[in-house]
Amino acid sequence: MIPQPDRHQEMREALRALCGEFPAEYHRKHDEAATYPVEFIDALTNAGWLAAMIPEEFGGSGLGLTEASVVMEEINRAGGNAGHCHGQMYNMGTLLRHGSAEQKQYYLPKIASGELRLQSMAVTEPTTGTDTTKLKTTAQRKGDRYVVNGQKVWISRIQHSDLMILLARTTPLANVKRKSEGLSIFLVNLHEAIGKGMSVKPIRNMVNHETNELFFDNLEIPAESLIGEEGRGFRYILDGLNAERTLIAAECIGDGWWFIDKVGTYAKERVVFDRPIGQNQGVQFPIARAYVNVSAANLMRFEAARKFDAHEDCGAEANMAKLLAADASWEAANVCLQYHGGFGFAAEYDVERKFRETRLYQVAPISTNLILSYVAEHILGLPRSF
Repeated sequence: MIPQPDRHQEMREALRALCGEFPAEYHRKHDEAATYPVEFIDALTNAGWLAAMIPEEFGGSGLGLTEASVVMEEINRAGGNAGHCHGQMYNMGTLLRHGSAEQKQYYLPKIASGELRLQSMAVTEPTTGTDTTKLKTTAQRKGDRYVVNGQKVWISRIQHSDLMILLARTTPLANVKRKSEGLSIFLVNLHEAIGKGMSVKPIRNMVNHETNELFFDNLEIPAESLIGEEGRGFRYILDGLNAERTLIAAECIGDGWWFIDKVGTYAKERVVFDRPIGQNQGVQFPIARAYVNVSAANLMRFEAARKFDAHEDCGAEANMAKLLAADASWEAANVCLQYHGGFGFAAEYDVERKFRETRLYQVAPISTNLILSYVAEHILGLPRSF
C-alpha cells in the first residue's frame, strides 16, 4: 500500500472512506465546469475534519497541524484537490494563537460547526508580490473603525468563505524602525465588506482554483476586527504562513502518492512488445526514484508539523518541506504522464488534471527560488541577495 501504514492509520481509513464517496468522476466534473465541490467540502465539514485544529472547548477536535496535514494529504491522495478547503486549516493558526478570548469564543464554535467559513487570507499584492513588508494596502484608524484602501491579488475562495484574514499597513513604512513593523491583521466579515468598499474580480486560471483580485476603496471595518496588537501583524502572519507551507507540503505528498500509485498500476497492466512496460528498468527506475523523493519529503513534512505543534521555530522546516514535497510531486507527475503516453493527456484518466494541480506548487504559495534564498540567508548565513 502507498504510503505505508503509520500511527495515523485509523484517521486515514476514516478519511479514505469519506473521500471514497466522491470518486474521480466527481472531481473531474467540477474541474471541467470550473465549479466548487460544495458537497465534498460540506461532507468534510460535517464529519469534523476541517475543525481538526479548533480546540474541543470550541467544538473542534483539538488536534494539531500534524493531524491537519494528514487530512490534506489524504484528500489529494484520493484524487481530490485540498486547495478548495486548506485555507480554513492554516488560517486557524493566526486566530487561535493571536485572537482575543472574545474573538475565539464568538468565531471558533461557528467555524467548527460550519456556520461560518474562514477560507481566505489576503496578503499578496500585485506590485509587491512576496515582498510582504512593502505592501501598500493601508488601514487607518478613525474612531471605532478602520478605513481600508488598497488592492490584493491571488486571494482564494472569496466566493466560498464568510471571513477573511487581511494584512494591511497601519503605520507608514517611513515611520517604523524595522520594515516588518507597522503591519496589522484583521478578521473581515466578507458579507459586510463586498459591495460596501470591497470589490472582487475573479481570475480564471489553468486549474480549478477559485482565486481573485480584491479592491478596497474606503472600506470601513470595526476596530474589534483587529487581531492581536496593532503593528505586530507581520509576526502573527508568519504562524499562518508556516502552517500553510507545511499543509501544502502534505498536499504535494498526497499528489505524489496518487501519481506513483497510478503509474505503478498502469506499468504493470500496460503490455507493449509482449511484456509489461513496468518490466523495463527504464520505466522502473524513474518511478522508484519518485517514491524515494516523496518518502523523504514526507519526513520533513512531519518534522515541520511537529515543531509547529510544539510552538518551536519551524520556519526552516516548513520551507524545506514545501520545497522538497513540491519538487517530489512534480517529478512524480512527469513520470506518471510520460509513461501513460497519450492516455496521460486524456481527461478520463485524471492524470492531466492532477498534473496541472500539482504544478501550481512550484510557484505558490511561495516559489521554490525564494525558499532557496531563505535557506541560503537564514540557515547558511550567506549574504542577503535582495
